[in-house]
Parts: sequence; structure tokens; C-alpha cells
Amino acid sequence: MKIVTSLSFRGECRAAFDFYAQVLGGKITAAIPYGDAPPGMPITDEKYKTWLMHCWLEVGDQALMGADMDTAWAPNVDKPKNGFDVTLHTGDKAEGQRWFDQLGAGGRAVMPFSETFWSPGFGSLVDKFGIPWMINTIPAADWKPAQG
Repeated sequence: MKIVTSLSFRGECRAAFDFYAQVLGGKITAAIPYGDAPPGMPITDEKYKTWLMHCWLEVGDQALMGADMDTAWAPNVDKPKNGFDVTLHTGDKAEGQRWFDQLGAGGRAVMPFSETFWSPGFGSLVDKFGIPWMINTIPAADWKPAQG
């Protein structure tokens, strides 16, 4: 089984997935615009021609899926994303810090990347595309939080 998060955008799916591929070292293996849809698709307005109806990003054995939606078909797509985070786990605190810094560029930190009682490095942010992320460093077996 593979559980994949699907992210919705309003015309920014390609830019977001190019950005995620760069930051995470992944590869976009599918990017199908509405303009390439078979005849008979209900979304025919010219303004959506370059919007993506399907995008797939492979990162190691994991993936993200995405699409562009408009409010006529996805009424809340223009609202802040709520109730989920895309979460990245790593055993390397420096890698976690890099992901946090790069994904956060142009967005906003919700919880700055720092040590917590469960992790040598954890942080949460909303990226410049409005997608919420959590970055978590998995502690080594002998890790202990700093005494404060």
C-alpha cells in the first residue's frame, strides 16, 4: 500500500511541483495540462489550458500528487489549507533544517525549526503556495533533549 497526499492549487501546480522537486530532490513523472484532455471533458475554458489536471512527483519511494482546481469545481480551493500537513521525516537534523529553510522561503514559519522534547529538530511552516508542512528529525536511539 502507498498513501499519497494530493495537493490542490489555483494555477500554480506546475510552479509548486517544480519547487518541491528542487527542494526534495525528486522527479516529476507526470504533468498533464487540461489542454491535453480528451474531447468531451467538461473543463474547456481556454484560461485553464495550461493548468495541470494531474501532476505526480516521485521522491525516493514516496510521492506527492497535485492538480489545479478552480472555485467552480472545488469551492474551498481558494481558502487557507486546514486540517493537514505534508510531513517530512529525516534522521539528519541538517537536512531537516535545509528542508525547513528552503520550503519556508517566501512563506511563513508556524513553529521555528528547533529542538523539542521529542526531536533534535522540528518545525512547521506554510510555504509560498499556501501548503502546510511539518519537518521532523527522527532522534537517534541515544538522543536526549537538552536540559533547560
